[in-house]
Amino acid sequence: MQAQEILRMLRLPELGDLSQFFRSLSATTLVSMGALAAILAYWFTHRPKALQPPCNLLMQSEEVEGSGGARRSVIGDSQQLFTHYYDDARTMYEVFRRGLRISGNGPCLGFRNPKQPYQWLSYQEVADRAEFLGSGLLQHNCKPCTDQFIGVFAQNRPEWIIAELACYTYSMVVVPLYDTLGPGAVRYIINTADISTVIVDKPQKAVVLLEHVERKETPGLKLIILMEPFEEALKDRGQECGVVIKSMQDVEDCGQQNHCDPVPPKPSDLSIVCFTSGTTGNPKGAMLTHGNVVADFSGFLKVTEDDVLISFLPLAHMFERVIQSVVYCHGGRVGFFQGDIRLLSDDMKALCPTIFPVVPRLLNRMYDKIFSQADTPLKRWLLEFAAKRKQAEVRSGIIRNDSIWDELFFNKVQASLGGCVRMIVTGAAPASPTVLGFLRAALGCQVYEGYGQTECTAGCTFTTPGDWTSGHVGAPLPCNHIKLVDVEELNYWTSKGEGEICVRGPNVFKGYLKDPERTKEALDDDGWLHTGDIGKWLPTGTLKIIDRKKHIFKLAQGEYVAPEMIENIYIRSEPVAQVYVHGDSLKAFLVGIVVPDPEVMPSWAQKRGIEGTYAELCTNKELKKAILEDMLRLGKESGLHSFEQVKAIHIHSDMFSVQNGLLTPTLKAKRPELREYFKKQIEELYSTSM
Repeated sequence: MQAQEILRMLRLPELGDLSQFFRSLSATTLVSMGALAAILAYWFTHRPKALQPPCNLLMQSEEVEGSGGARRSVIGDSQQLFTHYYDDARTMYEVFRRGLRISGNGPCLGFRNPKQPYQWLSYQEVADRAEFLGSGLLQHNCKPCTDQFIGVFAQNRPEWIIAELACYTYSMVVVPLYDTLGPGAVRYIINTADISTVIVDKPQKAVVLLEHVERKETPGLKLIILMEPFEEALKDRGQECGVVIKSMQDVEDCGQQNHCDPVPPKPSDLSIVCFTSGTTGNPKGAMLTHGNVVADFSGFLKVTEDDVLISFLPLAHMFERVIQSVVYCHGGRVGFFQGDIRLLSDDMKALCPTIFPVVPRLLNRMYDKIFSQADTPLKRWLLEFAAKRKQAEVRSGIIRNDSIWDELFFNKVQASLGGCVRMIVTGAAPASPTVLGFLRAALGCQVYEGYGQTECTAGCTFTTPGDWTSGHVGAPLPCNHIKLVDVEELNYWTSKGEGEICVRGPNVFKGYLKDPERTKEALDDDGWLHTGDIGKWLPTGTLKIIDRKKHIFKLAQGEYVAPEMIENIYIRSEPVAQVYVHGDSLKAFLVGIVVPDPEVMPSWAQKRGIEGTYAELCTNKELKKAILEDMLRLGKESGLHSFEQVKAIHIHSDMFSVQNGLLTPTLKAKRPELREYFKKQIEELYSTSM
């Protein structure tokens, strides 16, 4: 077809008439066209660009030859597992020294008093105080070696990091004590690890430790060091039972006057013994070396010295420890919350963090809070419409917070996090794909999901930058291989790309402290860590968690059931905050205990014509029926078999918590305790549902 014919069809002038056409245009038209051209030129030069992924997102892992199906990351030199990223940062001591150097002695640890701006300790101040504290410990009968275990019993604060670095500076080993583990577990850890010195934050914790000594339960404890001021009476009480009580400042002053040169550790030396809170039995002390921790965060996150992390997740857990280590290694800053989770938003507004580590439960609360404010059908429709427009950008790889939808709908929620968050990292439990997808759009930042456990130093898989799909936990980290093994009793077979997740690499722990039996259960003869989780390889080379090997039970008809997998489906029901699924080998069906969400359930019930207070709604039979129907709908949509669906539920109005003994400190269900706590209700559910 000739050019003139094309122009004629478009009702435009033919080529020979173009000069006449332009002469006939008015000055106003030319100005308008010029403005349009300028706008288009601006848009083309400033249009949002997709993040360039570091690998082909359609092939994020590959099989290792001759490994029996193990897979590895394709990022970097995938032929060899990462042990470290920087030659001058192979131990946690060297990691901090590197941060000191590249930051130019910049700000390091931040803290604040109520309604005050953050105050900062510089890298050099932290390093000096760590040397003084470490030297002071040596003056109090501690030895500069990996046989010396130092307990740290405190909430997140700068002194926690100073105490940790003091241990690393003199090759001592940190043993965190959880705030919420309970006195029995604390006693067990002190005795198992032969801890003679514990550094605590508050006098109340010192009293707890002294009570153990007075009852002759921890005879080896000899020194308690307090971060906060205390009364003389506490020192006298300690003296009566043979325990020296000193302030952290006094020990630092002693160390400054009797300074000792650092005794740096080797990568193979033990750095931390992290006791994991099991759902049954005593805690297990996972022994992690400096090399384990450094390997785990090699290639983990890309941060700069301008990055700021908000610290509120417990430092006693490796998830928080690893992410902080990345920040220190690159000379960034860590600001600590005030210690009250209710003031976290206020702390974030004052700190303006760029990195926000979270657990899925907090993401769920954020998601619910945003939608609870859309309290009319029109508001909800507009919110969902805006989210879909931004989610379309996310699917094309574009993450931003300066679109028209951000201005109209999402800037307030972004401002509540300080307005500068560019990266959210979540782990420790499964995250809802719906919630992740929405928050990637609403918050306008990169949201990464990882998977792992303490025994592999925190993480063994991580979302690849640029892959903003949900429903998986990413590809193997460059520091480890992952393979799946058959689980015959649950009908998972590696021939179908499914099985128990096993991890091997320099981030895998050395075993449990003084517990060879449980070490042998976790680590096989070839060094593979058996996680107890069931995974499935997706076509892109990413891993999806689909089940849990532990806590399975057999119903009366011989069918195996994995309750945690069912609970992860039911928890997506809008009015449900917590759920416990129970089965019995003498029964043919499942029952459940459901705790409704106090913020969501009233409006959810109102839409169904049911009114009342939260307490009244929890006893409403019609609402219980509606919740059960919604759970069963989700179960059916997720492919649950009929025997995997609960037949009856009991509505409980109080949350399962660490305080009432129904959750571990990592917020996992204590199944034996839940079974005993709800024994009466479970019996009633079975008797009325037969």
